[in-house]
Amino acid sequence: MGIGKKTGIKVKGPTPLPVKRLHIATRKSPCGSGTETYEKWEMRMHRRIININADDKAIRQLMRLKIPDDVYIELSLT
Repeated sequence: MGIGKKTGIKVKGPTPLPVKRLHIATRKSPCGSGTETYEKWEMRMHRRIININADDKAIRQLMRLKIPDDVYIELSLT
C-alpha cells in the first residue's frame, strides 16, 4: 500500500475472509408452461481485512482515495 510506505505506518493484510455465496435458481420459461428447466445463478462476495495503525494524516489520505461505486468499505476505529 503506497500510503503506508509514504507515511511510515504499519499495514497488515489483506487477510481474506470466507467467500459468501448466494445461490438463486429461476425458471427459464417466463409463462410457466413447458418443461421445468431452471437457470442457476450465483453471486460471490469476496471480503478482505486490512489492519492499519494510522494517525490523522494517514486517515485523511485514505479518505481521499477514489474507490469504485461497487466496492463497499467499512471503517472501525479501535
